[in-house]
Amino acid sequence: MQLLKDILYKTSIEKVVGSTAIDVASICFDSRLVVEHSLFVAVSGTQVDGHQFIDTAISKGAIAIVCEILPQHIQPNITYVEVKNSSKALGIIAANFYNNPSSELKLVGITGTNGKTTTATLLYDLFTDLGFKTGLLSTVVNKIGKEAIPATHTTPDAIQLNKLLREMVNEGCEYCFMEVSSHAIHQNRVADVEFTGAVFTNITHDHLDYHKTFDEYIKAKKQFFDELSPNAFALVNKDDKNGLVMLQNTKAKKYTYALKNMADYTCKVVENDFSGMLLNISGNEVWTKLIGGFNAYNMLAIYSVADLLGMDKLNVLTSISKLTAVDGRFQYVKSANNVAGIVDYAHTPDALKNVLNTINEIRTGNEQVITVVGCGGDRDKSKRPIMAAIACDNSNKVILTSDNPRSENPDEIIAEMKAGVQAVHYKKVLAITNREEAIKTACSLANDGDIILVAGKGHEKYQEIKGVKYPFDDLNVLSETFEMFNKSN
Repeated sequence: MQLLKDILYKTSIEKVVGSTAIDVASICFDSRLVVEHSLFVAVSGTQVDGHQFIDTAISKGAIAIVCEILPQHIQPNITYVEVKNSSKALGIIAANFYNNPSSELKLVGITGTNGKTTTATLLYDLFTDLGFKTGLLSTVVNKIGKEAIPATHTTPDAIQLNKLLREMVNEGCEYCFMEVSSHAIHQNRVADVEFTGAVFTNITHDHLDYHKTFDEYIKAKKQFFDELSPNAFALVNKDDKNGLVMLQNTKAKKYTYALKNMADYTCKVVENDFSGMLLNISGNEVWTKLIGGFNAYNMLAIYSVADLLGMDKLNVLTSISKLTAVDGRFQYVKSANNVAGIVDYAHTPDALKNVLNTINEIRTGNEQVITVVGCGGDRDKSKRPIMAAIACDNSNKVILTSDNPRSENPDEIIAEMKAGVQAVHYKKVLAITNREEAIKTACSLANDGDIILVAGKGHEKYQEIKGVKYPFDDLNVLSETFEMFNKSN
Protein backbone atom coordinates (compact mmCIF):
# COMPACT_ATOMS: atom_id res chain seq x y z
CA MET A 1 0.00 0.00 0.00
CA GLN A 2 1.12 3.55 -0.79
CA LEU A 3 -0.53 6.83 0.16
CA LEU A 4 -2.14 8.53 -2.84
CA LYS A 5 -0.65 11.90 -1.93
CA ASP A 6 2.85 10.35 -1.96
CA ILE A 7 2.54 8.71 -5.36
CA LEU A 8 1.14 11.93 -6.86
CA TYR A 9 4.39 13.74 -5.98
CA LYS A 10 5.71 15.81 -8.95
CA THR A 11 2.61 15.33 -11.13
CA SER A 12 1.08 18.49 -12.65
CA ILE A 13 -2.23 18.55 -10.78
CA GLU A 14 -4.99 20.86 -12.02
CA LYS A 15 -7.73 19.90 -9.55
CA VAL A 16 -8.49 17.36 -6.80
CA VAL A 17 -11.95 16.17 -5.79
CA GLY A 18 -11.84 14.06 -2.61
CA SER A 19 -9.06 13.05 -0.24
CA THR A 20 -5.50 12.15 -1.23
CA ALA A 21 -4.81 10.69 2.23
CA ILE A 22 -5.96 7.23 1.16
CA ASP A 23 -4.09 3.97 0.66
CA VAL A 24 -3.60 2.67 -2.88
CA ALA A 25 -2.96 -1.06 -3.39
CA SER A 26 -2.13 -0.98 -7.11
CA ILE A 27 -1.96 1.31 -10.12
CA CYS A 28 -3.26 0.53 -13.60
CA PHE A 29 -4.35 2.14 -16.85
CA ASP A 30 -6.22 -0.93 -18.13
CA SER A 31 -9.64 -1.23 -16.47
CA ARG A 32 -9.49 -5.01 -16.88
CA LEU A 33 -6.65 -5.11 -14.35
CA VAL A 34 -8.38 -3.05 -11.65
CA VAL A 35 -8.66 -4.64 -8.19
CA GLU A 36 -9.90 -3.34 -4.84
CA HIS A 37 -8.19 -0.07 -3.78
CA SER A 38 -6.64 0.54 -7.22
CA LEU A 39 -5.68 3.88 -8.68
CA PHE A 40 -6.92 4.01 -12.28
CA VAL A 41 -5.13 6.37 -14.68
CA ALA A 42 -7.27 7.29 -17.68
CA VAL A 43 -4.86 7.59 -20.61
CA SER A 44 -5.90 8.70 -24.09
CA GLY A 45 -4.17 6.04 -26.21
CA THR A 46 -3.79 5.61 -29.96
CA GLN A 47 -6.56 2.97 -30.06
CA VAL A 48 -8.84 3.69 -27.08
CA ASP A 49 -9.48 6.51 -24.60
CA GLY A 50 -9.17 5.42 -20.97
CA HIS A 51 -11.66 8.09 -19.92
CA GLN A 52 -14.41 5.86 -21.36
CA PHE A 53 -13.60 3.20 -18.76
CA ILE A 54 -13.61 5.29 -15.57
CA ASP A 55 -17.01 3.99 -14.40
CA THR A 56 -15.94 0.41 -15.20
CA ALA A 57 -12.78 0.87 -13.13
CA ILE A 58 -14.79 2.21 -10.19
CA SER A 59 -17.27 -0.68 -10.40
CA LYS A 60 -14.32 -3.09 -10.11
CA GLY A 61 -12.93 -1.43 -6.96
CA ALA A 62 -10.89 1.62 -8.01
CA ILE A 63 -10.90 4.22 -5.24
CA ALA A 64 -9.03 6.96 -7.09
CA ILE A 65 -9.01 8.23 -10.68
CA VAL A 66 -6.36 10.28 -12.46
CA CYS A 67 -7.68 11.90 -15.64
CA GLU A 68 -7.33 14.88 -17.97
CA ILE A 69 -11.08 15.63 -17.99
CA LEU A 70 -13.23 15.13 -14.90
CA PRO A 71 -16.37 13.04 -15.56
CA GLN A 72 -19.72 14.81 -15.52
CA HIS A 73 -20.99 12.55 -12.73
CA ILE A 74 -18.68 12.49 -9.71
CA GLN A 75 -19.22 9.40 -7.59
CA PRO A 76 -19.09 9.70 -3.77
CA ASN A 77 -16.11 8.25 -1.83
CA ILE A 78 -13.96 8.32 -4.98
CA THR A 79 -10.99 10.67 -5.31
CA TYR A 80 -10.58 12.34 -8.71
CA VAL A 81 -7.30 13.99 -9.73
CA GLU A 82 -7.29 16.15 -12.84
CA VAL A 83 -3.88 16.46 -14.54
CA LYS A 84 -2.56 18.13 -17.69
CA ASN A 85 -1.18 14.94 -19.23
CA SER A 86 -2.32 11.50 -18.06
CA SER A 87 0.43 9.52 -19.81
CA LYS A 88 3.14 11.69 -18.27
CA ALA A 89 1.43 11.51 -14.88
CA LEU A 90 1.32 7.70 -15.20
CA GLY A 91 5.11 7.56 -15.63
CA ILE A 92 5.69 9.73 -12.57
CA ILE A 93 3.10 7.85 -10.49
CA ALA A 94 4.59 4.47 -11.47
CA ALA A 95 8.08 5.61 -10.47
CA ASN A 96 6.77 6.90 -7.13
CA PHE A 97 4.70 3.78 -6.47
CA TYR A 98 7.78 1.56 -6.83
CA ASN A 99 9.98 4.00 -4.87
CA ASN A 100 11.95 5.28 -7.87
CA PRO A 101 13.98 2.13 -8.62
CA SER A 102 15.92 3.73 -11.49
CA SER A 103 17.71 5.95 -8.96
CA GLU A 104 19.20 2.81 -7.36
CA LEU A 105 20.61 1.39 -10.62
CA LYS A 106 23.09 2.47 -13.24
CA LEU A 107 20.54 2.51 -16.06
CA VAL A 108 21.61 3.07 -19.68
CA GLY A 109 19.01 3.53 -22.44
CA ILE A 110 19.74 2.78 -26.09
CA THR A 111 17.65 4.41 -28.82
CA GLY A 112 17.87 4.49 -32.62
CA THR A 113 16.27 2.82 -35.62
CA ASN A 114 18.76 -0.03 -35.88
CA GLY A 115 21.12 -1.65 -33.38
CA LYS A 116 19.10 -1.11 -30.18
CA THR A 117 18.56 -4.79 -29.41
CA THR A 118 22.11 -5.85 -30.27
CA THR A 119 23.72 -3.01 -28.32
CA ALA A 120 21.55 -3.49 -25.22
CA THR A 121 21.94 -7.29 -25.26
CA LEU A 122 25.69 -7.22 -25.81
CA LEU A 123 26.08 -4.71 -22.97
CA TYR A 124 24.12 -7.09 -20.74
CA ASP A 125 26.38 -9.98 -21.84
CA LEU A 126 29.52 -7.88 -21.40
CA PHE A 127 28.72 -6.69 -17.87
CA THR A 128 27.57 -10.17 -16.88
CA ASP A 129 30.92 -11.52 -18.08
CA LEU A 130 32.68 -8.78 -16.09
CA GLY A 131 31.05 -10.20 -12.95
CA PHE A 132 28.16 -7.79 -12.38
CA LYS A 133 24.56 -8.79 -11.73
CA THR A 134 22.83 -7.05 -14.62
CA GLY A 135 19.35 -6.38 -15.97
CA LEU A 136 18.16 -6.24 -19.58
CA LEU A 137 15.01 -4.77 -21.12
CA SER A 138 14.83 -5.56 -24.84
CA THR A 139 12.63 -6.47 -27.79
CA VAL A 140 13.68 -10.12 -27.54
CA VAL A 141 13.62 -10.77 -23.78
CA ASN A 142 13.82 -9.07 -20.38
CA LYS A 143 16.33 -10.38 -17.86
CA ILE A 144 16.87 -9.95 -14.14
CA GLY A 145 20.30 -11.43 -13.63
CA LYS A 146 20.04 -14.89 -15.24
CA GLU A 147 16.23 -15.02 -15.02
CA ALA A 148 14.54 -14.50 -18.39
CA ILE A 149 11.12 -12.84 -18.60
CA PRO A 150 9.20 -12.71 -21.92
CA ALA A 151 9.10 -9.28 -23.58
CA THR A 152 5.87 -8.00 -25.14
CA HIS A 153 7.09 -4.55 -26.22
CA THR A 154 10.47 -3.02 -27.12
CA THR A 155 10.02 -0.79 -24.06
CA PRO A 156 7.49 -1.90 -21.37
CA ASP A 157 4.68 0.39 -20.25
CA ALA A 158 5.51 2.74 -17.36
CA ILE A 159 4.03 0.47 -14.67
CA GLN A 160 5.68 -2.72 -15.91
CA LEU A 161 8.96 -0.86 -16.47
CA ASN A 162 9.18 0.42 -12.91
CA LYS A 163 8.03 -2.93 -11.52
CA LEU A 164 10.83 -4.72 -13.41
CA LEU A 165 13.40 -2.13 -12.32
CA ARG A 166 12.30 -2.56 -8.67
CA GLU A 167 12.68 -6.35 -9.01
CA MET A 168 16.17 -5.82 -10.44
CA VAL A 169 17.14 -3.66 -7.47
CA ASN A 170 15.67 -6.19 -5.03
CA GLU A 171 17.67 -8.97 -6.72
CA GLY A 172 20.91 -7.01 -6.38
CA CYS A 173 21.40 -5.83 -9.97
CA GLU A 174 23.88 -2.95 -10.27
CA TYR A 175 23.38 -2.19 -13.97
CA CYS A 176 20.52 -2.32 -16.43
CA PHE A 177 20.60 -1.82 -20.18
CA MET A 178 17.35 -1.10 -21.98
CA GLU A 179 16.03 -0.35 -25.42
CA VAL A 180 14.13 2.92 -25.55
CA SER A 181 11.76 3.06 -28.52
CA SER A 182 10.42 6.24 -30.10
CA HIS A 183 6.89 5.08 -29.21
CA ALA A 184 7.91 4.78 -25.56
CA ILE A 185 9.42 8.27 -25.53
CA HIS A 186 6.40 9.83 -27.22
CA GLN A 187 3.97 7.99 -24.93
CA ASN A 188 5.92 9.04 -21.79
CA ARG A 189 6.64 5.45 -20.76
CA VAL A 190 10.07 6.56 -19.48
CA ALA A 191 8.79 9.72 -17.76
CA ASP A 192 10.60 10.28 -14.45
CA VAL A 193 13.01 7.39 -15.07
CA GLU A 194 16.57 8.36 -14.08
CA PHE A 195 19.11 7.36 -16.73
CA THR A 196 22.83 7.15 -16.02
CA GLY A 197 23.44 7.33 -19.75
CA ALA A 198 21.81 7.32 -23.18
CA VAL A 199 23.07 6.00 -26.51
CA PHE A 200 21.93 7.04 -30.00
CA THR A 201 22.80 4.46 -32.67
CA ASN A 202 21.28 5.94 -35.85
CA ILE A 203 18.00 7.07 -37.35
CA THR A 204 16.54 5.97 -40.67
CA HIS A 205 13.16 5.50 -42.36
CA ASP A 206 10.82 3.67 -39.93
CA HIS A 207 7.64 4.01 -37.84
CA LEU A 208 6.16 6.72 -40.07
CA ASP A 209 2.81 4.95 -39.66
CA TYR A 210 2.95 6.23 -36.07
CA HIS A 211 5.00 9.46 -36.19
CA LYS A 212 3.62 10.53 -39.62
CA THR A 213 6.75 12.53 -40.60
CA PHE A 214 10.47 11.87 -40.36
CA ASP A 215 10.86 15.17 -38.48
CA GLU A 216 8.42 14.01 -35.79
CA TYR A 217 10.33 10.72 -35.52
CA ILE A 218 13.59 12.62 -34.96
CA LYS A 219 11.92 14.86 -32.37
CA ALA A 220 10.74 11.80 -30.41
CA LYS A 221 14.30 10.45 -30.25
CA LYS A 222 15.68 13.87 -29.33
CA GLN A 223 13.19 14.26 -26.46
CA PHE A 224 14.97 11.38 -24.71
CA PHE A 225 18.26 13.29 -24.73
CA ASP A 226 16.64 16.64 -23.89
CA GLU A 227 15.33 15.16 -20.63
CA LEU A 228 18.63 13.68 -19.38
CA SER A 229 20.09 15.07 -16.16
CA PRO A 230 23.45 16.90 -15.95
CA ASN A 231 24.85 13.82 -14.15
CA ALA A 232 24.13 11.52 -17.09
CA PHE A 233 26.16 10.93 -20.24
CA ALA A 234 24.87 11.20 -23.82
CA LEU A 235 26.75 9.07 -26.35
CA VAL A 236 25.88 9.44 -30.05
CA ASN A 237 26.97 7.98 -33.37
CA LYS A 238 28.71 10.92 -35.08
CA ASP A 239 28.62 9.18 -38.47
CA ASP A 240 24.84 9.62 -38.50
CA LYS A 241 24.03 13.20 -39.51
CA ASN A 242 21.38 13.39 -36.78
CA GLY A 243 23.78 12.24 -34.05
CA LEU A 244 24.87 15.76 -33.15
CA VAL A 245 21.23 16.93 -33.32
CA MET A 246 20.51 14.69 -30.32
CA LEU A 247 23.14 16.57 -28.31
CA GLN A 248 21.89 20.10 -29.08
CA ASN A 249 19.79 20.76 -25.96
CA THR A 250 20.89 18.00 -23.61
CA LYS A 251 22.22 18.88 -20.17
CA ALA A 252 24.11 15.57 -20.05
CA LYS A 253 27.85 15.15 -20.62
CA LYS A 254 28.37 14.78 -24.38
CA TYR A 255 30.40 12.04 -26.12
CA THR A 256 30.63 10.72 -29.69
CA TYR A 257 31.68 7.51 -31.43
CA ALA A 258 32.40 6.94 -35.12
CA LEU A 259 34.03 4.76 -37.77
CA LYS A 260 34.31 7.48 -40.44
CA ASN A 261 34.82 10.71 -38.49
CA MET A 262 36.95 12.06 -35.67
CA ALA A 263 35.19 11.28 -32.39
CA ASP A 264 35.79 10.59 -28.70
CA TYR A 265 35.72 6.86 -29.51
CA THR A 266 36.82 5.50 -32.89
CA CYS A 267 37.05 2.14 -34.62
CA LYS A 268 38.57 0.71 -37.79
CA VAL A 269 37.65 -2.64 -39.37
CA VAL A 270 41.01 -4.34 -40.06
CA GLU A 271 39.63 -7.70 -41.28
CA ASN A 272 36.08 -8.82 -42.04
CA ASP A 273 34.83 -12.28 -43.06
CA PHE A 274 32.10 -14.79 -42.17
CA SER A 275 34.08 -15.98 -39.14
CA GLY A 276 34.23 -12.51 -37.56
CA MET A 277 36.12 -9.19 -37.59
CA LEU A 278 39.42 -7.81 -36.41
CA LEU A 279 38.77 -4.33 -35.05
CA ASN A 280 41.01 -1.53 -33.91
CA ILE A 281 39.05 0.26 -31.19
CA SER A 282 40.68 3.50 -30.02
CA GLY A 283 44.14 2.08 -30.74
CA ASN A 284 43.55 -1.46 -29.39
CA GLU A 285 43.06 -4.49 -31.64
CA VAL A 286 40.36 -7.02 -30.74
CA TRP A 287 38.86 -10.00 -32.58
CA THR A 288 35.07 -10.36 -32.45
CA LYS A 289 32.90 -13.24 -33.61
CA LEU A 290 30.29 -10.79 -34.87
CA ILE A 291 30.20 -9.91 -38.55
CA GLY A 292 29.78 -6.73 -40.59
CA GLY A 293 30.26 -2.98 -40.45
CA PHE A 294 27.01 -2.41 -38.55
CA ASN A 295 28.33 -4.71 -35.82
CA ALA A 296 31.56 -2.70 -35.75
CA TYR A 297 29.36 0.24 -34.69
CA ASN A 298 27.68 -1.96 -32.07
CA MET A 299 31.05 -3.13 -30.69
CA LEU A 300 32.33 0.45 -30.54
CA ALA A 301 29.16 1.60 -28.77
CA ILE A 302 29.41 -1.05 -26.04
CA TYR A 303 33.13 -0.38 -25.56
CA SER A 304 32.36 3.35 -25.21
CA VAL A 305 29.57 2.76 -22.68
CA ALA A 306 31.74 0.42 -20.63
CA ASP A 307 34.52 3.02 -20.57
CA LEU A 308 32.10 5.79 -19.56
CA LEU A 309 30.87 3.54 -16.74
CA GLY A 310 34.44 3.22 -15.48
CA MET A 311 35.29 -0.32 -16.57
CA ASP A 312 38.89 -1.44 -17.12
CA LYS A 313 39.66 -1.18 -20.87
CA LEU A 314 41.66 -4.43 -21.09
CA ASN A 315 38.95 -6.42 -19.28
CA VAL A 316 36.33 -4.92 -21.62
CA LEU A 317 38.30 -5.87 -24.74
CA THR A 318 38.77 -9.40 -23.41
CA SER A 319 35.04 -9.75 -22.81
CA ILE A 320 34.22 -8.28 -26.25
CA SER A 321 36.25 -11.07 -27.86
CA LYS A 322 33.91 -13.65 -26.20
CA LEU A 323 30.61 -12.10 -27.33
CA THR A 324 28.38 -13.94 -29.80
CA ALA A 325 25.55 -12.82 -32.10
CA VAL A 326 22.20 -11.86 -30.61
CA ASP A 327 19.19 -14.04 -31.59
CA GLY A 328 17.98 -13.12 -35.06
CA ARG A 329 20.76 -10.62 -35.71
CA PHE A 330 22.99 -11.90 -38.55
CA GLN A 331 22.68 -15.47 -37.29
CA TYR A 332 24.73 -17.75 -39.50
CA VAL A 333 24.20 -21.42 -40.40
CA LYS A 334 25.87 -23.55 -43.06
CA SER A 335 24.69 -26.55 -45.08
CA ALA A 336 26.76 -29.63 -45.86
CA ASN A 337 27.32 -28.35 -49.40
CA ASN A 338 28.65 -25.04 -48.12
CA VAL A 339 25.52 -22.90 -48.64
CA ALA A 340 25.56 -20.06 -46.11
CA GLY A 341 22.25 -19.18 -44.48
CA ILE A 342 21.82 -15.87 -42.66
CA VAL A 343 18.78 -14.89 -40.59
CA ASP A 344 18.42 -11.22 -39.69
CA TYR A 345 15.71 -9.01 -38.19
CA ALA A 346 16.32 -6.37 -40.91
CA HIS A 347 12.83 -4.92 -41.37
CA THR A 348 13.71 -1.36 -42.39
CA PRO A 349 15.29 -0.21 -45.67
CA ASP A 350 18.52 0.87 -43.97
CA ALA A 351 18.86 -2.35 -41.95
CA LEU A 352 18.30 -4.50 -45.06
CA LYS A 353 20.84 -2.46 -47.01
CA ASN A 354 23.39 -2.79 -44.19
CA VAL A 355 23.03 -6.58 -44.05
CA LEU A 356 23.27 -6.98 -47.83
CA ASN A 357 26.24 -4.59 -48.00
CA THR A 358 27.97 -6.71 -45.35
CA ILE A 359 27.32 -9.90 -47.31
CA ASN A 360 28.58 -8.32 -50.54
CA GLU A 361 31.71 -6.98 -48.83
CA ILE A 362 32.62 -10.47 -47.59
CA ARG A 363 31.61 -12.62 -50.59
CA THR A 364 34.11 -13.49 -53.33
CA GLY A 365 31.73 -12.59 -56.14
CA ASN A 366 31.48 -16.10 -57.58
CA GLU A 367 28.45 -17.06 -55.51
CA GLN A 368 24.81 -16.02 -55.69
CA VAL A 369 23.07 -13.97 -53.00
CA ILE A 370 19.45 -15.09 -52.66
CA THR A 371 17.28 -12.83 -50.50
CA VAL A 372 13.94 -13.82 -48.94
CA VAL A 373 12.14 -10.73 -47.65
CA GLY A 374 8.66 -9.45 -46.78
CA CYS A 375 7.08 -6.46 -45.04
CA GLY A 376 4.80 -6.43 -42.01
CA GLY A 377 1.11 -5.59 -42.22
CA ASP A 378 -0.52 -2.65 -40.40
CA ARG A 379 2.79 -0.78 -40.46
CA ASP A 380 4.46 1.93 -42.55
CA LYS A 381 3.46 1.14 -46.16
CA SER A 382 5.84 3.61 -47.77
CA LYS A 383 8.88 1.43 -47.09
CA ARG A 384 7.50 -1.61 -48.95
CA PRO A 385 8.65 -0.71 -52.51
CA ILE A 386 11.93 0.62 -51.08
CA MET A 387 12.67 -2.70 -49.34
CA ALA A 388 12.06 -4.63 -52.57
CA ALA A 389 14.26 -2.24 -54.56
CA ILE A 390 17.13 -2.61 -52.08
CA ALA A 391 16.83 -6.41 -52.17
CA CYS A 392 16.93 -6.41 -55.99
CA ASP A 393 19.86 -3.98 -56.23
CA ASN A 394 22.00 -6.09 -53.90
CA SER A 395 20.97 -9.70 -54.66
CA ASN A 396 21.16 -12.16 -57.55
CA LYS A 397 17.72 -13.58 -56.79
CA VAL A 398 14.89 -12.20 -54.64
CA ILE A 399 11.86 -13.99 -53.22
CA LEU A 400 9.14 -11.63 -51.96
CA THR A 401 7.05 -13.31 -49.29
CA SER A 402 4.81 -12.79 -46.29
CA ASP A 403 6.23 -11.37 -43.04
CA ASN A 404 3.66 -10.73 -40.28
CA PRO A 405 0.67 -9.68 -42.43
CA ARG A 406 -1.44 -9.05 -39.31
CA SER A 407 -4.86 -7.81 -40.51
CA GLU A 408 -3.75 -7.15 -44.10
CA ASN A 409 -3.86 -9.43 -47.15
CA PRO A 410 -0.26 -10.69 -47.64
CA ASP A 411 -0.70 -10.77 -51.43
CA GLU A 412 -1.54 -7.06 -51.41
CA ILE A 413 1.55 -6.32 -49.31
CA ILE A 414 3.71 -8.24 -51.80
CA ALA A 415 2.07 -6.34 -54.68
CA GLU A 416 3.04 -3.05 -53.01
CA MET A 417 6.61 -4.32 -52.64
CA LYS A 418 6.67 -5.31 -56.33
CA ALA A 419 5.99 -1.69 -57.26
CA GLY A 420 9.59 -0.96 -56.27
CA VAL A 421 11.07 -3.57 -58.64
CA GLN A 422 12.58 -2.03 -61.78
CA ALA A 423 12.00 -3.75 -65.13
CA VAL A 424 15.66 -4.76 -65.34
CA HIS A 425 15.17 -6.92 -62.21
CA TYR A 426 11.87 -8.63 -63.13
CA LYS A 427 13.54 -11.92 -64.08
CA LYS A 428 15.33 -12.27 -60.74
CA VAL A 429 12.17 -11.85 -58.61
CA LEU A 430 9.73 -14.53 -57.40
CA ALA A 431 6.64 -13.95 -55.25
CA ILE A 432 5.77 -16.80 -52.88
CA THR A 433 3.23 -15.85 -50.23
CA ASN A 434 3.83 -18.84 -47.92
CA ARG A 435 6.98 -17.92 -45.97
CA GLU A 436 8.05 -21.52 -45.31
CA GLU A 437 7.69 -22.36 -48.99
CA ALA A 438 9.68 -19.22 -49.88
CA ILE A 439 12.59 -20.27 -47.64
CA LYS A 440 12.54 -23.82 -49.01
CA THR A 441 12.52 -22.47 -52.57
CA ALA A 442 15.54 -20.29 -51.82
CA CYS A 443 17.38 -23.38 -50.57
CA SER A 444 16.45 -25.34 -53.72
CA LEU A 445 17.79 -22.52 -55.92
CA ALA A 446 21.12 -22.36 -54.05
CA ASN A 447 24.26 -24.00 -55.40
CA ASP A 448 27.47 -24.84 -53.52
CA GLY A 449 28.87 -21.73 -51.86
CA ASP A 450 25.78 -19.54 -52.39
CA ILE A 451 24.42 -17.24 -49.67
CA ILE A 452 20.78 -17.11 -48.55
CA LEU A 453 19.52 -14.14 -46.53
CA VAL A 454 16.16 -14.55 -44.75
CA ALA A 455 15.26 -11.05 -43.59
CA GLY A 456 12.57 -9.35 -41.56
CA LYS A 457 11.57 -11.56 -38.63
CA GLY A 458 14.87 -12.50 -37.01
CA HIS A 459 14.31 -13.65 -33.41
CA GLU A 460 10.51 -13.89 -33.69
CA LYS A 461 9.10 -17.35 -33.05
CA TYR A 462 5.71 -16.69 -34.61
CA GLN A 463 3.91 -15.36 -37.68
CA GLU A 464 0.94 -13.09 -36.99
CA ILE A 465 -1.99 -13.61 -39.37
CA LYS A 466 -5.48 -12.13 -38.79
CA GLY A 467 -4.89 -11.66 -35.06
CA VAL A 468 -3.47 -15.16 -34.49
CA LYS A 469 0.20 -15.86 -33.77
CA TYR A 470 1.22 -19.15 -35.40
CA PRO A 471 4.52 -20.82 -34.40
CA PHE A 472 7.19 -19.93 -36.96
CA ASP A 473 10.96 -19.64 -36.70
CA ASP A 474 13.05 -18.56 -39.72
CA LEU A 475 16.24 -20.12 -38.34
CA ASN A 476 14.55 -23.46 -37.66
CA VAL A 477 12.94 -23.60 -41.10
CA LEU A 478 16.26 -22.74 -42.76
CA SER A 479 18.26 -25.25 -40.66
CA GLU A 480 15.69 -28.05 -41.14
CA THR A 481 15.60 -27.44 -44.90
CA PHE A 482 19.40 -27.60 -45.04
CA GLU A 483 19.26 -30.88 -43.12
CA MET A 484 16.57 -32.29 -45.41
CA PHE A 485 18.57 -31.37 -48.52
CA ASN A 486 21.71 -32.89 -46.98
CA LYS A 487 19.93 -36.23 -46.48
CA SER A 488 18.51 -36.28 -50.00
CA ASN A 489 21.92 -35.68 -51.61
